Amino acid sequence: MDASQLQLSAETTQAPETAQNAQDIPNTQTTQNLPQNFDENQGQVQGQEVEVEMDNIRDSTANGGHLDTAQDFKAPTASNAQPTDAPTAAKKNSGLGFLNYLTSPIVEIIVDQGENETTLTAHQTLLLESPFLAEMVDKCSESEPRRIELPDEHVDAFGCFLQFQYTRDYTSKPTEGQDAKDSDDSGEQLLKHARVYTLAEKLGIPALKVLAHTKIHRVSSTPRGEIEYARYVYTHTSIDDVTLRKPIANFWATRSHVLRHGVEEEFKGLCLDVPEFSYDVLALVLENKEKRSQDNKIEPELGTRTSGRKRQRGGQ
Repeated sequence: MDASQLQLSAETTQAPETAQNAQDIPNTQTTQNLPQNFDENQGQVQGQEVEVEMDNIRDSTANGGHLDTAQDFKAPTASNAQPTDAPTAAKKNSGLGFLNYLTSPIVEIIVDQGENETTLTAHQTLLLESPFLAEMVDKCSESEPRRIELPDEHVDAFGCFLQFQYTRDYTSKPTEGQDAKDSDDSGEQLLKHARVYTLAEKLGIPALKVLAHTKIHRVSSTPRGEIEYARYVYTHTSIDDVTLRKPIANFWATRSHVLRHGVEEEFKGLCLDVPEFSYDVLALVLENKEKRSQDNKIEPELGTRTSGRKRQRGGQ
């Protein structure tokens, strides 16, 4: 056998072995659906399903994340998160603000004058809510006891103010010998709330003004009590006040013809002493009378003109 025959025999014997090794090679046609940048080191993949998984892998790694072994994993968001327990609101130390009040310096307040002069005390932080009082406190010396004087203020009214600052409400006890359900014949209950109202206006505490105004409307008074109340309001409020003045004027404009008989002297004295009250009541009386006449008007001018034309035609 020559050299060419020996070479042909060797190639023939190696062919089956090569074919056998070819059977062990995996089919690479399934990778045609994979992305071009697929890393073959990730393992064997098959079909379009693997292509979707690899897209997810690229998105996760591109964002700096880590691949999770769970295929259906979805990170919870604020809208789809389902906590196992209902969220609980953070506990707020409700006493902290009030504690700040109690730890502030004490201020002495000398209210009223003469026999009614009274020294009250309060925590400074509560007083600073009022611009009027805050200015007075700022003038106090740091080296001396803090003290402010309010000789023109009523003790009971200022006490109601302090009670409101601590509790956001105030109480007004009936006068001695008077039951809470009795009518306020003297007008003292109305006066107490009116004093609180005017004090709140001076101190710049709107919430206290609203509260005092609400309490005024809860008092059952008498004509004599209403006169005393009207006198105080018209002498202690500004001319442009409508919250208290207007209801008072309207009350007397609609009821003075009946109520004045029992307190005629007091009513006359009020009208003479407080001209603004007299004017407001009279203006409302005339306004109400004008409205009634307009409602009852049957166009007299139109009827007169028609009759004139008829008489003229009849005379022709």
